[in-house]
Amino acid sequence: MKISYQHIALFIALFGFLFISCKTETKQNGNALSKTDESKWTDDELLNLIQKQTIDYFWDGAEPNSGLARERLHMDDIYPTSPKNTVTTGGSGFGLMAILVGIERGFIDKDEAFARFEKIVDFLDNADRFHGAWPHWLNGETGKTVPFSKKDNGGDLVETAFLVQGLLTVSEYYKNGDEQEQALVAKINKLWKEVEWDWYTKNGEDVLYWHWSPEFGWDMNFPVGGYNECLIMYVLAAASPTHPIKPSVYHKGWARNGKIVSTEKYYDEDLVLNYYEHDESLVGPLFWAHYSYLGLNPNGLSDQYADYWKLVQNQAKIHYKYAIDNPKNYKGYGDSLWGLTSSYSIKGYKGHRPDNDLGVISPTAALSSFPYTPKESMQMLKKMYKDHDSLIGKYGPYDAFSLQDNWFLPRYLAIDQGPIPVMIENYRSGLLWNLFMQNEDINNGLSKLGFNINNSK
Repeated sequence: MKISYQHIALFIALFGFLFISCKTETKQNGNALSKTDESKWTDDELLNLIQKQTIDYFWDGAEPNSGLARERLHMDDIYPTSPKNTVTTGGSGFGLMAILVGIERGFIDKDEAFARFEKIVDFLDNADRFHGAWPHWLNGETGKTVPFSKKDNGGDLVETAFLVQGLLTVSEYYKNGDEQEQALVAKINKLWKEVEWDWYTKNGEDVLYWHWSPEFGWDMNFPVGGYNECLIMYVLAAASPTHPIKPSVYHKGWARNGKIVSTEKYYDEDLVLNYYEHDESLVGPLFWAHYSYLGLNPNGLSDQYADYWKLVQNQAKIHYKYAIDNPKNYKGYGDSLWGLTSSYSIKGYKGHRPDNDLGVISPTAALSSFPYTPKESMQMLKKMYKDHDSLIGKYGPYDAFSLQDNWFLPRYLAIDQGPIPVMIENYRSGLLWNLFMQNEDINNGLSKLGFNINNSK
């Protein structure tokens, strides 16, 4: 039989396909580890992998016009609520910090990253703001507000705080740079100075309010006090060089005249502070130990109410011990699958925590706790990539899953993916902590509120 060049080419292509297929048959995507290869990877290689995947959510997966983080990315392409061009301000703050990690780890080109930062800052400068505060959601194509709920169509001070935390970290990264980088820093400082934190005390009350709308005023009526994810908001509000709050707003509003202090224990760990989520709960969802501390370093941080390292580390330990105890006997819970936080759930979005446990594990809970529980978090990371790679996609572990109910969706949320690479980097190098904590305004704000920083801890 005469063999043509076409036959030879076809044979080579087929052989190549079979060779590649044999090497990758257990992989779920191009970045995932195969079950046969996982044992060969070092801890550092595995940390590099998950950091790259989760950073890619904010790099490759970003809304293209604004450069900001999409509120959610559903790999099944089903969007029952906000449209795909909806960007999240708080989650974008996490994404800014994640991109910095990408630069330092060599995942993202420095010049391309800088161009992205310029695009983002210019977009934010022209987007809707309400007394300097951005809304929870924006249309990434127009910069106009996308209402989070009927009356939540104005400024969201908590999401603004998460965004500003990221912006100031970027500013510190470039502050000693060239002329173009100095121009970016100046734009960020302008946005920072335009946030009217004191406005959100509602005519001078001793507490910060979460929302204000030009249409509905203060109707959302959500004063923020008692321990939750919002500590960074009070620190930034005190640190503002242009619109600062009085110390009494922190002490009377946030700390509730000292009532924020807890003397209780849970799983033999001191709670340190009282946890509040509308109603008082024993211990909160684990994101409360993450969002404020992406830049704010709790290591050695204390005030008259708390040792913040003890606070956040104990919260992570409690969630870990709870999973081992597993009082509801949910399938899969244990020392390698643990962590409850607010995330997607079997029916909608839920605030999972030990006293509201629905059998749903959210990978971000344990994986963003690496600085506090490195051994326990590594056990979770290895378990996910070795035995549950069907729960991992293009941008890292999917948002949530339940082995008890054999449930997961191939979906991501920016606010859950963002803390993973940032907190892992804080564990590995302290990058974001070091940048944010060198900001002069932040140090002035912490001092104003009576915080002590023990850098040697």
